[in-house]
Parts: sequence; C-alpha cells; structure tokens
Amino acid sequence: MEVTARALLRRLAIEQAETRMPSLVAMVSRDGEPVWFGARGTVEGADPTPDTQYRIGSITKTLVGVQVMRLRDEGLLDLNDPLSKHLAGTPVGDATIAQLLSHTAGLTAEPPGPWWERTPGVGIDALAGALDGGTARHRPGRRFHYSNLGFALLGELVARHRGVPWPQAVRSEIIEPLGLNDTTARPREPHARGYAVHPWADVLLPEPEHDAVAMAPAGQLWSSAADLARWSAFLAGGREAVLSRATLAEMREPATLDDGDTWTGGYGLGIQLMRHRGRRLAGHGGSMPGFLALTWADPADHVGVLCMANSTYGLRASLVTDLLDILDAHEPPIPGAWSPSPADPDLLELTGPWYWGPAAYVLRLLPGRDLSLGPVGGPGRSSRFAARADGTWLGLDGYYAGETLRLVRRPDGTVDHLDLNTFVFTRRPYDPGAPVPGGVDEAGWR
Repeated sequence: MEVTARALLRRLAIEQAETRMPSLVAMVSRDGEPVWFGARGTVEGADPTPDTQYRIGSITKTLVGVQVMRLRDEGLLDLNDPLSKHLAGTPVGDATIAQLLSHTAGLTAEPPGPWWERTPGVGIDALAGALDGGTARHRPGRRFHYSNLGFALLGELVARHRGVPWPQAVRSEIIEPLGLNDTTARPREPHARGYAVHPWADVLLPEPEHDAVAMAPAGQLWSSAADLARWSAFLAGGREAVLSRATLAEMREPATLDDGDTWTGGYGLGIQLMRHRGRRLAGHGGSMPGFLALTWADPADHVGVLCMANSTYGLRASLVTDLLDILDAHEPPIPGAWSPSPADPDLLELTGPWYWGPAAYVLRLLPGRDLSLGPVGGPGRSSRFAARADGTWLGLDGYYAGETLRLVRRPDGTVDHLDLNTFVFTRRPYDPGAPVPGGVDEAGWR
C-alpha cells in the first residue's frame, strides 16, 4: 500500500496546489472501511483529519432521498403521487414525488429571491408563497433539470409526514443508526471555514454561512471524511435496518440522463450516477459558498472515494476518478473465491438449453433459487429472475424486469415449457408438442 499511498497523495497534492484550495481532504475505502486518507493545506492552522467537518452541500439530497424512500416503503406515499397530495398550496403540485427526486419535475433550479446559498433562509410558508406560474420551467417528465427548490419541497414533505423538522427525522432514522456522529445540520468544532480564493492573487475572502431554513434540504448538512465514507458505503451496499437493499438498488437505477449523447452522467432517485471506465458509480457532488465536496461508490466492488475542500470554486471533478484509477492500477480488486452452492434437484433439472422459437437460450441456476436466462452465442434478451414464494420468478433487469417467469407442467408433473409473459420457451426449437403461439407447421423442419 505504500506505493499506492504515495501515488494517491501526489495526485491530491497536485490538485490542492494547482487549484489553490485552502485545504483539501480525500479518502478511499473498500468494503466500507477506509484504506487511505490524505490531506493538504490547513484548517485553523492545523492539518485536517478524517474527523474535520466540511459543508457537503447537495450531498444532503441523498439523505433526504433515502428518507423519502423510507416513507414510500412504509406505504405513506407512492412515487407516482402528485406533490399536491402531500403538500397542498403550491403552483407545482402536479409534479410527482419521483419527478422531484430525479430532477425531472421541470421546476426552476433556484428559489425566487436573493441567492439563497449566501443569505439567511426563510420558512416554508414564505418560500411557497413566493412561487408562481413561472416556477415550472419545463413540462413535468420532459427532461432533466436540476432543482434545488424541488428538494426543499421534499424536505417539507418529510416534515409533514413525520411531524418533526426534516433534520430531526433524518438524524433519528438515518444518521444515528449508521453512526454518522460528525454529520450535523450546523457546524461543530473542529470544522473548516469557507473561503473564496481571489482569481488573480493568493488571498482569501471568508464566505458567509447561514441556516437555509426551508431550502436546507438542498444543501445544509456538514460532515467529515470518515462519516462521508460510511455514507457512501451505505449508498453502495445498504443496511436493511435503514433502507432495504432492493430500494437502494431502485434509487440507483437511471431515471434520467444529464448528458444523453454519451451517458456518462445521470440521476436516479435522489442519487447522482456516473459511468467511468467500466465502473457505474453512485453518489453526489456538493457545493456551497466556501465549500466543495464529491463522493462516489461502486456497488459492484464496494470501493468508494471522496474529497472535500473549503473553497467556493476550482476543484476538478476528475480528482476522485483519478484516485480510483490510481487504486485500480496499483491495487486492482481481487475477485472473491468461488465456492459451490447447494442446488435443489428439481431446479437443477431445469438448467441448460431452452429455445424461444429457433433462438437458443441457456437457463442457469444462481445462488438460492434465483435464475438467469440469456442467449447462447447470439443476439437476445438477458435477465435475472428472483424466486418468489408462489413458485414463480420475478424479472430483475433487462427487457423482462418486473415480468413473471413460470413453469408450465404436464399432467404427470414434469415441466413442459417456460412461460415468460406469453413467450414460450421449449426444450426443442419450436417443439410441436408444446403450445407454441400460432402453432407449428405439421410438416416440421425441412
């Protein structure tokens, strides 16, 4: 790790020196545990530590998003509900909860009034009262348009359902169970002060810091490198007591793209997404006057990376991906050891070739009673299927996501064919003995 650590520190040092950050910290983690921490610059004359607080800005949105999904899982709301069902009296009540979470509601990016990030906040009544017909910039669902205002409304939705301010709900239901002891709504010592760096001279200007009040769900929270690493690990792997892994996976599904031509960046439900050199990363960026932060995690191999700085402008987003690339180059992940997995004999008999018409597919048994179905050496649709208690399987991804796979048996109990949402898969190409839709030519193959 010594060579890797030096390479990571060098990249961090280059960033701090070239972009003139008053202080800059970064951390790399594996399986939720820190494996490297680096810091450059000073905070109040001392070296920053993994416990030094920085403002994390819009990374706050990921915690608000998880809280909204908790409400959904409890049956208190549906993602297709219009906002007006839970928060009446706004001119944007037609936007759905899912659209607000994914920034596709069409709302203006910023609230009316002076620049909210540098001025004292107002309460929800004043904020909602200032909205008008111009608050909606696009038709709901039409396109990605990042909206801080949208998350302010989601924060109030949380407060209405929980009967307490949103920070209190997030603290008791998310922050404390995950042990994020350094994550707070307002700063606590030791914390970095926010600065602007003069563009043409090496001098600093202190940035103001206020309680954003109604806009706080868009970027209020402070955190430390150690806490942010734990949070990124949660977004990648989950913890059932806080949010089910299935719901977190749903949050990480791309709901929209913000660079549709290349699909390197997108948004799920409260979570930013990025593709980088074969990795599909989940996390978020954050910026507030005087502060910048980035955190990304790869759910596939549970590697995470983050950085935080106390400057308004200048940090390059490539820093975190460069740190990941250095880790991959010096210490690539080692696959876990394969081990056999018990298989039910009745399912074992189902594995192997199946045919959708003339197209050859193979059915494989996954750990547990789950299945995968995919083409053999040619084009076709692949999906994984999760076993259900009624003896059917539910499609998890691809074309068949959400569809049902069932076994159709003969009178003697043996399996005749697979029925996948009306598609019939047989043991022989166009088996004349199976109920192939449209029938099979009586003369057979010729």
